Order: sequence, then structure tokens, then C-alpha cells
Amino acid sequence: MRKPGSMKGLEDLGRVRLSQNFFLRDFLHSEIADFYRIPNIPEDPDLAIEAGRRLCEELLEPLEATFGRLHIRSGYRSPEVNRFGNENNLNCSTNAGTAAHHIWDMRDFDGCMGAAVCIVVPWLVDRYRDESDWQRLAWWIHDHLPYASVCFFPKLWAFNIQWHERPKRVIQSYVSPRGILTKPGMANWEGDHSEWYEGFPALTAPRVF
Repeated sequence: MRKPGSMKGLEDLGRVRLSQNFFLRDFLHSEIADFYRIPNIPEDPDLAIEAGRRLCEELLEPLEATFGRLHIRSGYRSPEVNRFGNENNLNCSTNAGTAAHHIWDMRDFDGCMGAAVCIVVPWLVDRYRDESDWQRLAWWIHDHLPYASVCFFPKLWAFNIQWHERPKRVIQSYVSPRGILTKPGMANWEGDHSEWYEGFPALTAPRVF
């Protein structure tokens, strides 16, 4: 599929269904793109679709099937949008650092495919209050989903969750306690973490799309 060159083409691209509950259009909104009038359109739609499908099918669908509706904060970023965000201190990393992350249609230095999205889980926000309670969901994700990386933020415990061909399996946070929660080699990476998410719903497998 070629990069859309018209509104109609972009409309058709947005109709591409990535999984049971998600379409590509769900991930194309960007405050940076909207405010600064920069089109947030994939340069390589086929790669964006392929990576987005893996993200949705393997991570977002199980989360939504288990916890209910997810709130998407930030999904796909075009290289142009991300570059502008980085150069203007709008909380964007470099394009090289964001490839195979928020830039779904750019492979990383190793030639690997990946995709990330920032989401909020209302189920968690409605039930917990302590600043450190983000760890409950973090450990549930660690024990149940094939994530590549996860990073939590203070507002609404929003977090980036990434699918990647070569997952590093790292969870970090800008919420107290800040830093790396777990990664391979740390003593807490393996074992049973179920005491952290006692009372959480059991993993619900989504319907096959």
C-alpha cells in the first residue's frame, strides 16, 4: 500500500482493521500533529500495519478483554511528527530512538520491527489511589503478556507498551518508585509476582479475529 496522497486515501488507510477491536485510525491522532498542522501519516503503511497488528493482537486485545475499554493516549507517530517533537522539546525521543516504537513504519538499528502505544487502563484508575499502585498492573503485564518494554508515567498511570520482534522485557517508571522495576538479570524478574495483583481479573483471551 502506498502512502496516502489524498484525504480519501487517508480515510481508506484509517479503515484498515488491525484486530478485533482496533483500526489503524484509532492510533493516528496526535496533539503535536493537530496543533502544529503536521500530517501524521505513515511513510510505509504496510510496515505500520504489520507492526500494529502484532501490537493489537498480542498486547492490546488481551488487556481490553481482561480489564475493559482502554484509553489510547498516543499511538503512531510519523517520522516528521516525531522529529518535530524531539527538536522542540515535546517529550519525543530522536527518530532513531523511536524507530520500532512510536514510529511503527521504521525499523530499528538491528532491522527489527516494533510498535508502541501509550494507554490508560480506566479499571486501574477507578480502583487504586496510592502513587505506587502502578506496580500492580506492571507485574500483571509482566506475568501474562509478551511485552517488549513498558514505561509508566504519573498522570492517570498512563504507560507505553511495546511489541517488538526481539523483546527486551524491561519495565520502568517515572512514577514513584522511579527507575527500572524489572529486567532480565534482576533478582525479581523471574518467579511469582501474584501478591502484587491479588483481586485482579484473570487473563481473558480475546476472541479470534
